[in-house]
Amino acid sequence: MKRTRTASAPRTATATRVAAAACTALLALTVTACSDEDVDKAKDTVASATAKAGEAVASATEAAASELEKVKDGVNAKGDVKAADTTKTDGDRTTAEITATNGTDKKADYTISVDFRDSDGNLLDTVVLSINGVDPGGSKSGTARSNRSLSGTPKAEIRRALRH
Repeated sequence: MKRTRTASAPRTATATRVAAAACTALLALTVTACSDEDVDKAKDTVASATAKAGEAVASATEAAASELEKVKDGVNAKGDVKAADTTKTDGDRTTAEITATNGTDKKADYTISVDFRDSDGNLLDTVVLSINGVDPGGSKSGTARSNRSLSGTPKAEIRRALRH
């Protein structure tokens, strides 16, 4: 019987990509009638990769929430902030230009939580970006950078934005 080989994910891939590769490997092992021991090893690999992906996202989300909690007297400004399409212009990290538009009559600073999501809407990473000194009636941009390499073409979404 011919065995199907699956390519393993590059070491720089996210834990989500590793989990997908491990799932593919598990399926290939099951289809090619491997031993129960091989299937158990593949299941362990999937479980480990899935746990690591979950830990990385949870850690990033907690760090972002902690940064937002540091902002005193901030007001909800999610409507003032827009995210552009993502690119990979910072090595292998995903980036997105974030623009804050200050509709008030005073100079303002913005602290913004940005989520990176895959095409299925799954959360891959969360970062916090500060855009300081936005003039009244003006706009200013900054770049949100993922904490690690993300596979595919994730979308950047504004989770929360505070004007202060």
